Amino acid sequence: MSSRGMDPITLEVFHEALVSTVAEMRVTVLRTAFSSIIYEGQDFSCALTDASGRLVALSREDSPLHVGPLNLQVPAAVQKFADSLAPGDILLANDPFTAGTHLNDVLVMSPIFGDGKLLLIACIRAHWGDIGGMVPGSISGRATEIFQEGVRIPIIRVYEGGRPNDAALELLFANVRQPRDRRGDFHAQLATTKTAEDRVHAIIQRFGVDAVENGVRQILDRTEARMRAQIKTLPAGEYPFEDYMDSDGNEPEPVRIRVRVIVRETDLEVDFTGSSPQRQGPVNASLAVASTTVFVTLKALLDPLGHINEGAFRPVAVIAPPGTIVNATYPAPMGGFTEIYRRLCGTLMGALGRAAPARLAGDTKGTANHVYISFLGEQGVRSIFYEYPAGGTGGFHEADGSNAVREWDTGDFHSIQSAELIEHEHDCLVACCELRADSGGPGRRRGGLGIRRVISFESDRGLFSVLSERNIFSPYGVAGGAAATPNRFYVERDGVEIEPSPIPGKVTGFPLKRGDQVVMLTAGGGGYGDPLAREPDAVAEDVAAGLVSEAAARERYGVVLRDSVVAAEKTATLREVARAHRQTMTAHRWTARGDEGAVVQVFRLHPRTAKALDLTDGCLVEVAAAEGAPIRGRLSLASKLAEGTLAMEPAALCMLGIANGAPLYIEPLPAGGTSAPRTG
Repeated sequence: MSSRGMDPITLEVFHEALVSTVAEMRVTVLRTAFSSIIYEGQDFSCALTDASGRLVALSREDSPLHVGPLNLQVPAAVQKFADSLAPGDILLANDPFTAGTHLNDVLVMSPIFGDGKLLLIACIRAHWGDIGGMVPGSISGRATEIFQEGVRIPIIRVYEGGRPNDAALELLFANVRQPRDRRGDFHAQLATTKTAEDRVHAIIQRFGVDAVENGVRQILDRTEARMRAQIKTLPAGEYPFEDYMDSDGNEPEPVRIRVRVIVRETDLEVDFTGSSPQRQGPVNASLAVASTTVFVTLKALLDPLGHINEGAFRPVAVIAPPGTIVNATYPAPMGGFTEIYRRLCGTLMGALGRAAPARLAGDTKGTANHVYISFLGEQGVRSIFYEYPAGGTGGFHEADGSNAVREWDTGDFHSIQSAELIEHEHDCLVACCELRADSGGPGRRRGGLGIRRVISFESDRGLFSVLSERNIFSPYGVAGGAAATPNRFYVERDGVEIEPSPIPGKVTGFPLKRGDQVVMLTAGGGGYGDPLAREPDAVAEDVAAGLVSEAAARERYGVVLRDSVVAAEKTATLREVARAHRQTMTAHRWTARGDEGAVVQVFRLHPRTAKALDLTDGCLVEVAAAEGAPIRGRLSLASKLAEGTLAMEPAALCMLGIANGAPLYIEPLPAGGTSAPRTG
């Protein structure tokens, strides 16, 4: 092989050999894991890094949120053990404060050598169904510190030269629920490292040690060049945006996420300064998670088909102030890192949508929706049912969103777990699993639908826990599209709906008894474009398929049906009237004393204007220009304003990309029922 490296064809063959190695690692995990959340839900990911810990190869089925943090976590492991790593060593970690995700995601790392030289490191991160902590399943919406979420594993060596550290492993498995399953999953990860080692040694034998090192460098450099070329297509400038999480699980106050994207030629800076300080509840994220969010969003927006490795990270600088929710410090709880991760993705999309409006789409359901149902017996926990019910994705310029699928930022996790498997493993019945009609945000391109899933509890005692988002701040629509219906979780007992927590979407150990129905209603995706511009026949097809109700077709889309057929004249008239009654507000730049400390944006209307729009003082609203994503905030009435004007801070005008005096739309955020088209 030339000292200058591989030719393009050989390089592609070499790269695909690494990717296929990761694919075989995935097969090993699927065939040997003990927990259904792994072999059925596929909540795991595999990857290869180089000797310094730089991400080199993964499979497209893997979760970006699992593999992205490896760019910080594996280098930390290499640095910790320096030159002492040897064949047969196995490293273990789950600590968010050493660039991990949350405690349930347990990472196994195995160094692979060629001719006595460290070349690659095989990595398998898998979600363990329980890692200890205050509730079965470990993830709680009411946790206040990391210790309540389970056993923290710093980067440790659990196998040395092929010999296990029995004391460390015994200590670990003594502090988790269902230790048999946890041991089984761990050994499945160990088996996967052997698969990786065998395949990589075959690659080394074929190409040689020097060629492998040179080939890895070429792969990363090639990906970097491709990403820089994509960034160069964006207009240079600054693009700010902000969005909110519902709460931290302990206090009902929203949590602010603020971002400023700066594009400079082929470099890009993402600054999260201004985001809320880290919270007592479990909605914090590590720097590794925040950095991964930036990478995933950029890849999805700019280069979805390109290879995924460390090279794509190089053009991007991330600023995440320590002590904030995007770079939390010890001992902040991290169980809901997936929730903030998805909110970060949505916020970044809102900012980048102004730079690349043709690629913008409505928001996804925007949360992992962690749901745990534990079944209790005389000796403690008998089994733990864990799933993350899917929802809708956003509509975009070319098409509607998708129904009940994993989002672009998730990976190839199963959208809906098998009812037969669930009922076989647990004392419950899947009483209902269907699409949730009218949950997709209205638009010229409709948002995808969420689901309605009901689990009938058939045991004597149990506990119900949820860690979810987008129960209050629903997924947004774009370019005039409406927001989707938010998530909701509750228990039905003897025909009565019971809210299991005073804070929506955050439930900790709610007691269940036989006959209870656990109801999961997941959010749809946001709409794209004016709902009144949707083709009437497409609306009729949605009604016929049960995706949109006939009432919603009329109220949201202005489509009148008679015997399932579009009444063309009545539809045209209704739409004309709806357009005529739309009211646009005039943007008014306003800086008010006291607003600087508000967590959410404050928008001001004259009381008569608010009354005409059926808006009340203090209600949550979203404000949008004709293009791009809306910003959210709280309404405040101000009689000194001129009627028909909408006052907001200068920063809000910047986020919307408009000047003082521009036309705007305002509407209330949808509650758990339906969402209406934007009318003023």
